[in-house]
Amino acid sequence: MKFRRKPRETVDINLASLIDVVFILLLFFVVTTTFTRETELRVDLPEAVSGSPAEDQEVKQLDIAISADGVFSVNNQVLPKNDLATLIEALQKESAGDPHLPLSISADGKTQHQAVITAMDAAGKLGFSHLRMTTVEAAPAP
Repeated sequence: MKFRRKPRETVDINLASLIDVVFILLLFFVVTTTFTRETELRVDLPEAVSGSPAEDQEVKQLDIAISADGVFSVNNQVLPKNDLATLIEALQKESAGDPHLPLSISADGKTQHQAVITAMDAAGKLGFSHLRMTTVEAAPAP
């Protein structure tokens, strides 16, 4: 007995609808993408000659320390209040009105951002231009 085989139909994949979907997705991504232009800052770093200051010449420096609770201290003297006016008064007293002294701000890692901004605001209002934020070196990952 001889069985007849059905003739095989050729299977064609309709690529037109696939291409339409790909073009629509491409159009969607092009329209919804925002193109930002990266800006570059030109920074001219100052030159320095290595060396140490003369031993008989002591360089005065101001240091603002901020604890995790937001308590300010200026040159290791804790301030009675944690507000801008008290901090400005303490900085004026310690600097004797000289805004050219170097000023460093040391804040705990868990300090609220507002406390650091308050310290920077006080330094800006008094005209300090040599401002430095101090950090500690991170421990190497194991």
